[in-house]
Amino acid sequence: MTSLFPDISISTDRLVLRSLEEDDTAACAEMMNDEMVTAWTTTPQPFTEELARDWITRDAPARRLDGQGVVLAVTEFLTQRLVGVVQLSSTDWRLRATELSYVVAPWARGEGYASEASLAVAQWLFQDQGFERIELRTAADNTAAQQVAQKIGGISEGVLRGAWIARHRDEDGSWSSHRTDLIVWSLLPEDLDDLRDLDAESGRETAFADWH
Repeated sequence: MTSLFPDISISTDRLVLRSLEEDDTAACAEMMNDEMVTAWTTTPQPFTEELARDWITRDAPARRLDGQGVVLAVTEFLTQRLVGVVQLSSTDWRLRATELSYVVAPWARGEGYASEASLAVAQWLFQDQGFERIELRTAADNTAAQQVAQKIGGISEGVLRGAWIARHRDEDGSWSSHRTDLIVWSLLPEDLDDLRDLDAESGRETAFADWH
């Protein structure tokens, strides 16, 4: 089995997930400067276009080539605009396990893109790449991220106490840090089968991704 993720494109009904491109620089910088992204990630602030370009052209490709993970731009199928990013990191090729995280642009929230993109990546990992475990970690106060983990069939495994540093905006407009807990979620191949069964019972149609 390979220990390197391919340069992949994944399609759903509404989205195309692909490698970041230099043309994404401006939108990427704007997305990563959003207050919710700042609050729940370790993204440097301000996230300049120079940092965005460096991430796109150097850091993201290096992550894939080192076997650590992959960074996928989430774009709308119809408009081709950047609406988010899905990342895989801390990949263990012997265990066939990886950690999944996601960011959604402020101009695309409320559309269900995070769960659609994350589920598509999970299907690809389990069905095409032979993975056996996906882990998600969400800050205890980040309810939006927790809802995504639940929607894609994630099972809460417990809490890592004081394991994360979140940021919040102070009255003077500056950012300060505070320690918080992390909730650990796992997703196994059979969890997607359970999700399909629940969708069938409720009359919903399970969306299937395509990749090449």
